[in-house]
Amino acid sequence: MSTHLTHVPAPAGLAPSPQYSHVVWGTGRFVAVSGQIALDAGGAVVGAGDPDAQARQVFANLGRCLAAAGADFGDVVKLTYFVTDMAHLPAVRAARDAAFGALPLPASSAVQVSALVRPELVLEIEAFALIPEDRPTV
Repeated sequence: MSTHLTHVPAPAGLAPSPQYSHVVWGTGRFVAVSGQIALDAGGAVVGAGDPDAQARQVFANLGRCLAAAGADFGDVVKLTYFVTDMAHLPAVRAARDAAFGALPLPASSAVQVSALVRPELVLEIEAFALIPEDRPTV
């Protein structure tokens, strides 16, 4: 578990959720990862119209972006999910759980949108992370 972050799953007066932490805070270098979509390294869509395949690709892409900043999923404080249908959230959660493993879950928001940048895409995810100040840069 990361020691530079504090996760509060349920502040007093709020119901706990197994899907996210209500509050996360910490110290360190701030990292913002742009919304990631299900594109492979060549720019081709992975899993057109398939939320499971797209969610796996998006979390793989998020992992690559975090690594480029010297971060990993343990440093993530906030995820924002943009989905074209709320029915895609189970696929997003399964891919998130695979990426995070036993790590505490970050704060998160889910927003249904009418469309994404390409019609075959069904989800996009952005992330905010905090890296400990003493961690070497990439």
